[in-house]
Amino acid sequence: MRVERVKRERRDLASGENTDLRMLDGLVRKYSGKKGIMIPVLQETQSIYGFLPKEAFKKLSVELQLNLSDMYGVATFYAQFRLAPVGKYIIKVCHGTACHVQNAGTITDALEEALKVTDGGTTEDDLFTLESVACLGCCSLAPVMMIRDDTYGKLTGKEAVRVIKEIRLKEKELPI
Repeated sequence: MRVERVKRERRDLASGENTDLRMLDGLVRKYSGKKGIMIPVLQETQSIYGFLPKEAFKKLSVELQLNLSDMYGVATFYAQFRLAPVGKYIIKVCHGTACHVQNAGTITDALEEALKVTDGGTTEDDLFTLESVACLGCCSLAPVMMIRDDTYGKLTGKEAVRVIKEIRLKEKELPI
């Protein structure tokens, strides 16, 4: 089952207001009375909203009889879960050993400057989120970054910024 993410203003997401919790009703029906559901429930909730809103935690805790602190513990332990909204494109810059010695820091620095965000931040237009990661498993391509399923290797800071600019141009061409 493919679920479309909710598109809303950033301030609504950050404040936690106006979260349409009815979107979780099918999820509650699907998992009600079952055991071992916490991670799948959190994954599917995040696939609906793009992150885990605090109101969703409360609803799921009550309706699926999950301990709220356990849910939060799982969500903060695993890197796949997000407690705040992220950009449409998540840029993962590898900082593993091979990438580090090939100057991955210059890629992150160039992207921070071009996007006007710090590591872990999301651009004002909600298009990009920049993340440093421990390893992408592409050591032969060092230094490397990944955006969605696309891997870009043997990068310089200038080349990384060019990739971002190309994505921005494509986004402007897309119909709304």
